[in-house]
Amino acid sequence: MEFRLLPILAFLSLALVASHAAISPELYWKTVLPNSPMPKAVKDLLQPDVLEDKSTSVNVGKGGVNVDAGKGKPGGGTHVNVGGKGVGVNTGKPDKRTSVGVGKGGVSVSTGHKGKPVYVGVSPFNYVYAANENQLHDDPNTALFFLEKDLHPGMKMNLHFTQTSNGATFLSRQAAKSTPFSSDKLPEIFNQFSVKPGSVEAEIMQNTIKECEDPGIKGEQKYCATSLESMIDFSTSKLGKSVQAISTEVKKGTKMQTYTIAAGVKQMAADKSVVCHKQNYPYAVFYCHATQTTRAYIVPLEGVDGTKAKAAAVCHTDTSAWNPKHLAFQVLKVKPGTVPICHFLPEDHIVWVPNKKTGE
Repeated sequence: MEFRLLPILAFLSLALVASHAAISPELYWKTVLPNSPMPKAVKDLLQPDVLEDKSTSVNVGKGGVNVDAGKGKPGGGTHVNVGGKGVGVNTGKPDKRTSVGVGKGGVSVSTGHKGKPVYVGVSPFNYVYAANENQLHDDPNTALFFLEKDLHPGMKMNLHFTQTSNGATFLSRQAAKSTPFSSDKLPEIFNQFSVKPGSVEAEIMQNTIKECEDPGIKGEQKYCATSLESMIDFSTSKLGKSVQAISTEVKKGTKMQTYTIAAGVKQMAADKSVVCHKQNYPYAVFYCHATQTTRAYIVPLEGVDGTKAKAAAVCHTDTSAWNPKHLAFQVLKVKPGTVPICHFLPEDHIVWVPNKKTGE
């Protein structure tokens, strides 16, 4: 269930040639945001490093789509992972327990029914989505979502952070503009990336485009950026050019473990932000949404194995327009619009915030 590398290599090569004369995404950043350091999440997506290895395959998203029926392997069951060690739910054998981890990409669900993988693509950052019981973790300590009141030194949370791996990188603005990205162009898109209609890859790509085309919730201004330049333009149009971009950084990839919030939690300046979530797609696409009802934090964490992380967290102060059946409400057992709800961001997601509060 993979995108083969050669068609994408050819596509990226043409894109690189076509954009050679244009300003590079990195130079565009330096030109528009000369005083804003580039976060690791952006640096990791700048170079088309998939061109280095012609013997491997390119999957959907970071690390891509992996479908494993689990036959003959320890643990058994069926596991579907979308987005490269992303936020996943696995209900396989032998203990049949469900686990949810904070990682790259969206959420994948596997039922293991009669050995056939059942893919349900969802994003925990799509607030109109209604989660079902298959997506609820049976481990109440798994902190995909948490309450703002718990964001203090000494608080312990079970988290899973993963290292950034090779995968979908940014196209230049010019290449992205010349590449179709709409539901009415799906046959052309599938053909361009040698994806078979009706396959898992096709479903994931279709879901990503649909999520980008669906209207946002009340008070949310949404936009899907298909290039770094377009992400910069959208974010600065909402926040101004005196901004900074932050992302989660972890010293090394680890398994699910307990992290303790260390001293030094830092709240960013303003109660507005643009949060951009990496989507599952053959090249880097970000679902960005701007709101006036968020608080962003940088949170130092330390794992039981000594791993240190600097995690970006976003707290939503108004959740009244969210779907009442959203995963966050079911996990935290609270109702829409009652208390601020927070979540850590995966390593390849980005939060844009003003450098100062409005009026300063």
